[in-house]
Amino acid sequence: MAPTSTSLGERVRQNGVVGAGGAGFPLYKKLERPVDTVILNAAECEPLLHKDKEILKHYKGEVLAGMREVMREVRATRGLIGIKDKYVDLIRELTAAAAPMGIEVHTLGDYYPAGDEFITVFETTGRVIPPGGLPGDVGCLVNNVETMLNVAFDQPVTHKYFTIGGGVENPVTVRAPIGATYFDVLRAAGAEPTRIAHVLVGGVMMGRLMSTFDEVVTRTTGALLCFPHGHRLPERYATQAPQRDRIGRSACDQCSFCTELCPRYLIGHPVEPHLAMRGLGFNMVGESMILGSQFCCECNLCSLYACPEDLFPKDACADNKKMMRAKGLQHPATGKRDVKPHSMQEYRHVPLSSLIKKLGLMDFRNVGPLVEIDWQLERVRIPVKQHVGAPAVACVRVGERVKEGQTIATAPEGLGVAVHASMDGIVDSVGDEIVIRRK
Repeated sequence: MAPTSTSLGERVRQNGVVGAGGAGFPLYKKLERPVDTVILNAAECEPLLHKDKEILKHYKGEVLAGMREVMREVRATRGLIGIKDKYVDLIRELTAAAAPMGIEVHTLGDYYPAGDEFITVFETTGRVIPPGGLPGDVGCLVNNVETMLNVAFDQPVTHKYFTIGGGVENPVTVRAPIGATYFDVLRAAGAEPTRIAHVLVGGVMMGRLMSTFDEVVTRTTGALLCFPHGHRLPERYATQAPQRDRIGRSACDQCSFCTELCPRYLIGHPVEPHLAMRGLGFNMVGESMILGSQFCCECNLCSLYACPEDLFPKDACADNKKMMRAKGLQHPATGKRDVKPHSMQEYRHVPLSSLIKKLGLMDFRNVGPLVEIDWQLERVRIPVKQHVGAPAVACVRVGERVKEGQTIATAPEGLGVAVHASMDGIVDSVGDEIVIRRK
């Protein structure tokens, strides 16, 4: 669709374009700040995920066009693509397509978490984002591959790309309607839900344990990774906070491996997970120990790889962050710009192959080709809040007929984006979710 005279920021807000690789921060807000460098984050560093690679294989021209449009909007003079060096053929194709557009391809090692935006910025530009800062603080804007595809399509976001993998016979990447249940999506993709014991939503490192197959696809769904009974990963995610803290207080030997392998610590941020673990044994007097938790990116490398006792330093940091926000506490180094990376930073990358072995994923097929599915859904349940900010405001009534792509909830006052119907049908109910059933 050809761009209109409406500004890019307003178009992506009305189209519901948010960060498709993280928490769902509205893109239009990021476009308000001029930068000199736009970075396409194509690292996709979590194990078993393939949707960004598949999108680039099939839509590289569109992704690059979206990137160029964003570069014009924020007045950037440089465009970089951060992608893992193992994708040799794709890199060759990307380089040939990007060069005439003034966009460079920057290869990254096959390690975790190369896709953390702070690490991506450092590895592609050499710039260190200040602790507690944003990429814009160092003149950068980082966007996900799917986000740039949505910019290029310039139409309402009604579907989401994600990988279905893990313990399934045929791992695939799909483009599914927003609001479809996990049950319906898995069955349509050939994975029988009744034979699946556990599902991690979003990835094995930074995802969450699915509570029910009745949950629905949103604009931030990154993966549905399936696991059999007895696998250690779902069991770890199911461990409750009191048990995590009790084990941590009794078993942490303060070896500091969690800190020494922390990617944010290695680029110079004052986050030290071992101190967060030490703080489990203290109350108010321990606050000085845990202030660095503010800068934890929750990549989970400390808990799932570094800790020799299989403890939960990431969760200790995450709990501390909540407590700090509630008390209004802040580390004195917040915003500090003269940050120096650790001298061993480049030597402490965790190879993805080692992570896969440690997590017990070697028996799973690490593939995810993009497949087309003829979705025949009876209904969808579309949340009005799928993004950072305020919920969208419903603008349809029960009994109203809607078309795919029609706005069913408008962008709210303040931070937020519009929400759209993902299929033709009749509105069944309106609330936190807007339910649409097939006519």
